[in-house]
Amino acid sequence: MRVFGVVGWKNAGKTGLMERLVTEITGRGFTVSTVKHAHHNFDVDHEGKDSFRHRTAGASQVLLASRNRIALMHELRGAPEPPLVELLAQLAPVDLVLVEGYKRDAHPKVEAHRAVTGNPLIAPEDPTIRALASDTPLALDRPVFDLNDTVAIADFILAEVGL
Repeated sequence: MRVFGVVGWKNAGKTGLMERLVTEITGRGFTVSTVKHAHHNFDVDHEGKDSFRHRTAGASQVLLASRNRIALMHELRGAPEPPLVELLAQLAPVDLVLVEGYKRDAHPKVEAHRAVTGNPLIAPEDPTIRALASDTPLALDRPVFDLNDTVAIADFILAEVGL
């Protein structure tokens, strides 16, 4: 499976870039799935719903299905967070998986950067970052794209993964 990531510090524009890339790349006829890493506790379920009640009763996995979608929730219950490679293995085959986060993993990435955040660049210390998408010009040893130039960033990613 072809995998390419989008990384950056908080408020760098990662999620917006991911959304635009999915729209652009699927618009070209490719199938895309996404993986998003969350650094905090999150819940896609709601208190009082049957699936929530199943989970809180102790179920390890709860599969919720309808004619429109399925959702599989897996409670870790103290087990360590699975590595990205294990999560990718659970996805159905697609042309490209875009990963938001997982900045320390070895897959190729583009770094989103906004100058206003004042955060340092990750790229100078990370050879897995193949390009930057920034709202300000940068002088680096790899391509730098305008953060809003989704077409050029998509072209770069697709070329990098051989699509």
